[in-house]
Amino acid sequence: MAGQIPSDVAFSPAVKAVQEEKCSLSLYAEAVAKRPWADRITPDLAAFIGAQASVSLGTASAAGQPYIQHRGGPAGFLKVLGERRLGFADYAGNRQYITLGNLSENPRAYLFLIDYEKARRVKLWGTARVVEDDPALLEWLRPADGAGRVERAILFDITASDVNCPRHIPQRIDVARLATMLAERDARIASLEAELARQGGRSSGA
Repeated sequence: MAGQIPSDVAFSPAVKAVQEEKCSLSLYAEAVAKRPWADRITPDLAAFIGAQASVSLGTASAAGQPYIQHRGGPAGFLKVLGERRLGFADYAGNRQYITLGNLSENPRAYLFLIDYEKARRVKLWGTARVVEDDPALLEWLRPADGAGRVERAILFDITASDVNCPRHIPQRIDVARLATMLAERDARIASLEAELARQGGRSSGA
C-alpha cells in the first residue's frame, strides 16, 4: 500500500497503539528512521542465510491459527533465488501437511533464523507458495549432500527483514562445528609438542 514502509508489516496500527501506550512508539520510529528495515536480500543477509543449517517457518490458516515448522539440512539448503526470493527443497515427512494446508488459503509466512554461536537472529516476513510440478527446480534446490525424497519446493518472497539484538541468546555450538574446533585444537597441540620435542633434542645434543 502507498505510504507503507517494510517495518509496517510487523508494526501494524494495533502494535503501534500498544507501543504508544507503553511509551515505545517514538523510540521505534526513531530506530527505523536511522536503520530502515530491508525489503530485499542484501549481500550480508545472503551470507548469513547461506551459513544456516536450520530455519523455522511460520504460517497460519485463513482463520489465523498459527503453526511453526522446523526445516533443516546442510548449510546452504535455504537458497537465495533473487533479491527478494528464497527457496528450499521440502522432503517427505509425517504427512500432516499443516504448512501446505495453511499456504493453500493464506500465503503470508514468516522465517526465523538464529545463529546461537554468533548470537545473531534474523526475522523475515513475506509470502510463501508451494511448487510441486517443476522437477528442474526441485532438483536444483536439493542440497548436494541432502538425504531423503524431495516432494516439493517452498518459495518465499520477502516483504521485510529485521535483525534482532543479541541479548539473551544462549551461546551454543553445533556438534559438527565443535568436532572441527576440537580437531584443530588437538592438531595445534600435537604441532607444539612436536616442536618442543625438536627443541629439546637440539638442546641435549648441544
